[in-house]
Amino acid sequence: MAKHYNITKKNIWAHELIGLKARVIESTDKGRVGIQGVIIDETKNTIVLESANKIKVLPKKEVVLEVELESGKVILDCKRIMFRPEDRIKVFWRKAL
Repeated sequence: MAKHYNITKKNIWAHELIGLKARVIESTDKGRVGIQGVIIDETKNTIVLESANKIKVLPKKEVVLEVELESGKVILDCKRIMFRPEDRIKVFWRKAL
């Protein structure tokens, strides 16, 4: 039987972000602040949101996101997750253990 594992504020760094709702709360480009949608893709340097049937590609080094979880909202400074998603999960999972 598979164990259900909740994404929390403490362990979000070691989890997949695709499928989570997010909103840009800070950016070096003020035109990006307020963009919200569902994370549909992630690369080493970008996060892709689907927002109002449009695709928005956001550079990780320039944005801070507010991500909705079942347990509440979490602030993610995307500079801290400038890894390929599969590498980020490995790095932060080891730190959490």
